[in-house]
Amino acid sequence: MGCFLTNSSLGRKLVMSISGCFLVLFLLFHMSMNVVALISAEGYNMICGFLGANWYALVATAVLALGVLVHFVYAFWLTYQNRKARGNVRYAVTVTEKGVDWASKNMLVLGIIVILGLALHMTHFWSKMMLVELMGEHVNSEGLAPTDGAALIRVIFSQWYNVVLYLVWFAALWFHLNHGVWSMFQTVGWANDTWLPRLKLVAKVVSGLIFLGFAVVAVVFYAKSLCCGCC
Repeated sequence: MGCFLTNSSLGRKLVMSISGCFLVLFLLFHMSMNVVALISAEGYNMICGFLGANWYALVATAVLALGVLVHFVYAFWLTYQNRKARGNVRYAVTVTEKGVDWASKNMLVLGIIVILGLALHMTHFWSKMMLVELMGEHVNSEGLAPTDGAALIRVIFSQWYNVVLYLVWFAALWFHLNHGVWSMFQTVGWANDTWLPRLKLVAKVVSGLIFLGFAVVAVVFYAKSLCCGCC
């Protein structure tokens, strides 16, 4: 089985699909969690406290990190193998369509932007929340308690350049998911004439929800910071 997942092109694409599905589910959860911050700061901080430096949160973080690592290592691997075997084919799909051609041909570039955005996010949030708790500190570099996620969101998204950087990241996620969600189902054999249009619709809905959920939080908190500055 191990040889199939590493030595076979189908096996490598299967690993990409499974890890990708796991990451999509996490993004949906994370987006839903962030939306809570728009409704109730106390509710959001309660979630942050629950997901702090507890053993289950640490285990989940390690599993998530492994999923991200596997997904992107296999993405680079597949890209290399595809270029080696077929020239400039950048992402292994057998069905293309006008409107998704650009995303399908630039999945690696989009993936790199996603990785850079993830690094930015880790610097802004994880290092000032869970990492601070693990270090036994009670205040982060912003002078906030590590469980006060709502206040940290307000600080980060009060800066226009952070909002721009995050919106670029969210847009890259949208393009990546808009192609990747249906492509991972295609890999496991669901890309027939009946299911492919439905899966592409699902991909649009999922990627759209994730983009809008994350983007609205950034824009609304920035707008609130402008209103507070005018008061």
